[in-house]
Amino acid sequence: MNHSSDISGARVPATPFLSLSGVGKTYPGVVALEGLSLDVVPGEVIGLVGENGAGKSTLMKILGGVVSPDRGTITLDGVEHQSLSVGSSIASGIAFVHQELNLFENLDVAANIYLGREPLKAGALKLVDRDRLREMVKPLLKRVGAHFSADTQVAALSLAEQQMVEIAKALSINARLVIFDEPTSSLPMAETERLLSIINSLKADGISVIFISHRLHEVERVADRVVVLRDGTLVGTLAKQEIGHDQMVKLMIGRVLAARTAKPQRSPGSVALKVSSVRTAAYPSRPVDLDIRYGEILGLAGLVGSGRTELARVLFGIDRSYGGTVQQDGKEISIPSSREAVARGIFLVPEDRKRNGILLDLPIAQNITLADLPALASNFMVSAERENAAAEKQRTRLGIKAPSVATRTGTLSGGNQQKVVLAKWLSMSPKVMIFDEPTRGIDIGAKNEIYGLMRALADAGVAVLMISSDMEEVIGVSDRIAVMHEGQIAGILDEDDFSQESVLLLAVGKSVK
Repeated sequence: MNHSSDISGARVPATPFLSLSGVGKTYPGVVALEGLSLDVVPGEVIGLVGENGAGKSTLMKILGGVVSPDRGTITLDGVEHQSLSVGSSIASGIAFVHQELNLFENLDVAANIYLGREPLKAGALKLVDRDRLREMVKPLLKRVGAHFSADTQVAALSLAEQQMVEIAKALSINARLVIFDEPTSSLPMAETERLLSIINSLKADGISVIFISHRLHEVERVADRVVVLRDGTLVGTLAKQEIGHDQMVKLMIGRVLAARTAKPQRSPGSVALKVSSVRTAAYPSRPVDLDIRYGEILGLAGLVGSGRTELARVLFGIDRSYGGTVQQDGKEISIPSSREAVARGIFLVPEDRKRNGILLDLPIAQNITLADLPALASNFMVSAERENAAAEKQRTRLGIKAPSVATRTGTLSGGNQQKVVLAKWLSMSPKVMIFDEPTRGIDIGAKNEIYGLMRALADAGVAVLMISSDMEEVIGVSDRIAVMHEGQIAGILDEDDFSQESVLLLAVGKSVK
């Protein structure tokens, strides 16, 4: 927490510029937030943690002026308000960097940063002054460490670079408080380090940060204090010296979780998939060699653009290979389509579950059974009774929290949506399961459930390939770790060699000592 000096030279806490007192919000039948009191002082990083449904999103909407609290007060610079509007929130210097980026990919960087606030030329036509706009954007991009220009199309940027644009946009309104909502959920290791560095530089400039994340090790690193919500209520605050993984988890869920992942119950079996000199569209001249074995979780780490997702897409038949061979159980195979991959028991839980893994408007039952309808059909007609029974079996098996399998999938939490994607494949006897960022945007309790399901699959003899950008996850869950660098496997680590340093060295193309 920032401090200032009094006349005697003693250090005293800085004065909050934003205070919430007794803030609450109730929706029909649901208390989303109750009696929240919180002070924000300049140059402080507050970690805000809690499971999905704890009230974090409601708090963000109240601070952003999107919804009005039913009770309590918000004090900004000594002026008390019953609620904020979107305009007054922005004018007060409250900015957001959302998990789902709000950018127009068909526009360039400068247009996105100052959208609706562009400098205009003199004259009746009021045309955008592009030269002045570029000059306004340059220092913002420099401040966030960007290496692209104001004229770059957003569509040409990586996810990490697009997030830099979002941060620059937040800074463009002279932000005093930047609220980051799961900012690292889509970022790999090196880009995560860069973001945490940016947050520290914002703090050094006197800008306050509320950092919302399910990656508790990052909260532990960056936060000056941690505020914990559970069921809409503030259940505890941890000072800097008190912040720790177990302390946060205990406040979040009321108990200490078991170890992140159980040890394997069996030794790895034979090679399920042997990838030999396979080349992808991203790196058509760089071959990939990799063995994925039955009964183990093989972690696949690497930086953004290293080719991990592209390899997964080739193995699942979405993209064609530009060379090389794939063997399954010692026999060379061709995977020209996802249909062929599914027929061979090779399944993919994709990185973007909402876009590529499930149909949000359909009920749980139809999502779970969609890939295996022939098994539920009689005379070319799907039996609704058999479909619901099959879906209910998987709902119970995976602990999907929903009133029934008729519930619309889009209403579920991120963790339960991920379970629906997984349930779709479990009923079809998987041989190889590929998980691409399996716990992105999922709370700590649901994460541990997903880890348990992955371990259970491996213990049952399934070959599991886990692509992850969460360093703690890669090291904590994997039996072996393969690291990709610019389209090739830079090295493979056995459990005794696991360390963050080793993974990062391989990820940037250096050798491990």
